Amino acid sequence: MNVITRERLQIRPLTRHIGAEIRGVDLKQRPDDETIARIYQSWLDHLVLVFPDQDLSQEDLLRVTGYFGEPGHLDRPAKYHPPGFSRVLPGIMLISNIRENGEPIGALPDGEMMFHHDMIHKEVPSKATLLYSVEIPSSGGNTLFASGYAAYEMLDPAIRSKAEGRQALHHYNYGSTQRGDDRGVAAFNECMHPVFRTHEETGRKAVYVNRLMTVKIDGMDARESDTVLNAIFDHAEKPEFVYEHVWRKGDLLLWDNRCSSHARTDFPAQERRLMLRTTVRGTTRPV
Repeated sequence: MNVITRERLQIRPLTRHIGAEIRGVDLKQRPDDETIARIYQSWLDHLVLVFPDQDLSQEDLLRVTGYFGEPGHLDRPAKYHPPGFSRVLPGIMLISNIRENGEPIGALPDGEMMFHHDMIHKEVPSKATLLYSVEIPSSGGNTLFASGYAAYEMLDPAIRSKAEGRQALHHYNYGSTQRGDDRGVAAFNECMHPVFRTHEETGRKAVYVNRLMTVKIDGMDARESDTVLNAIFDHAEKPEFVYEHVWRKGDLLLWDNRCSSHARTDFPAQERRLMLRTTVRGTTRPV
């Protein structure tokens, strides 16, 4: 097996605030420890990493996930482990609109999704998410990533002072919250976390509320909470803070859930979309 060394690694920032493309690495092979450390630091620096042109087995994907921490367990029903995919390796979840007998084989099957942080409705949310493209539609299904750091640092001081030090309630119910119909996947939970989260590795603060799941700021009446939250949402989703990824087959993306949020654009419902998702377990409750 060839060893990938840090000298071959190429890191190209994608926007001013978020995202970098990593080339010179074939993740079917295990990089040396220095290269893994450099990739990890690049992830902390850029929040989102894009590894294009990868050809990964499920075992490869789980091994790569382990470079960033302990792989998480599947957070969806077992029916999303069809043969040949994550029934073999339960740490992998299908994200797909492909249907068998009228039922989607994967989670989060259809349409657009508003900005959100993965697993923010849990006591200890995921540290990271990896998503690998197996089949993609001819257009749409893009993923947008927003820098929580940049949003926090450039937030109106008057809005920031209202929310600083406060907690917010996050509620997850995909069917009712996201779509308002019965096409979603049944899932429910809720939890309180800080409006602004301090990243435990970088020490930087980031916006940690989102339009999809954040319901209310604790200690505010509903009207004030809605006003403050909507101001934060509108600010955090500004194009200047966002990288939009147009998927290609073989792309592997890694993002930091602690300091970035993401959204998905709509795509043709009649075209197949199949992604493999893994997560990295969080190590601490957000503060």
